[in-house]
Amino acid sequence: MTIKLGVPSKGRLMDKTFDWFAKRGVTLTRTGSDREYAGAVAGIDGVALVLLSAGEIPRELAAGRIHLGVTGTDLVQDKLPLWEQQVEPIVEMGFGHADLVLAVPTAWVDVDLTDDLDAVAAMFRARHGFRLRIATKYHRLVREFLRDAGVADYALVDSQGATEGTVANETAEAIADITSSGETLSANHLKVLSDGLILASQATLWRSRVAPLEDADRAVLRDLSERLA
Repeated sequence: MTIKLGVPSKGRLMDKTFDWFAKRGVTLTRTGSDREYAGAVAGIDGVALVLLSAGEIPRELAAGRIHLGVTGTDLVQDKLPLWEQQVEPIVEMGFGHADLVLAVPTAWVDVDLTDDLDAVAAMFRARHGFRLRIATKYHRLVREFLRDAGVADYALVDSQGATEGTVANETAEAIADITSSGETLSANHLKVLSDGLILASQATLWRSRVAPLEDADRAVLRDLSERLA
């Protein structure tokens, strides 16, 4: 067998991943055209490169179809309900930093904490006859966060793009989304609650706990892990 390493297939995340590995003596290259998801590994034997979208990598790790994968903490924890049983982090890579946050309109001057949001949500339902809507694509993480914060009277609205615009478009009253600088939130007249940090995420190298391994693979994985960590 061969150790399969899953890496994001395009964009800055791919470039930064390639740079990170190169600094540790492992060269990753994309081969073929931009539409071909093929790659090569140099600097260590017994490792094959698999190019995937960052969102696919948690699923492939959990299914045991790849042994290692680079993706964000947010994607692993949101897509894998029992992630600790399926994958383990090897090393945080120091790039791809982003925070999953809960944000509300800046016009809500009296709403600064999740306790305030809970009170507003109850009043909102009494006044409008439906629950306060929070747009997000991170349903599990947001639901767990709000449960722990004691916020109950809300409805999650699925948003797979331009989440910050849902409040202006009147399809949601608040959002939970990834931000790195906060500039997009400000541009859309949104503010992060003071206790609204749901998860601090960054690119991380993960190992599958369920991918099959032969003795030779274990030796390659041990060598690679020591070199990278």
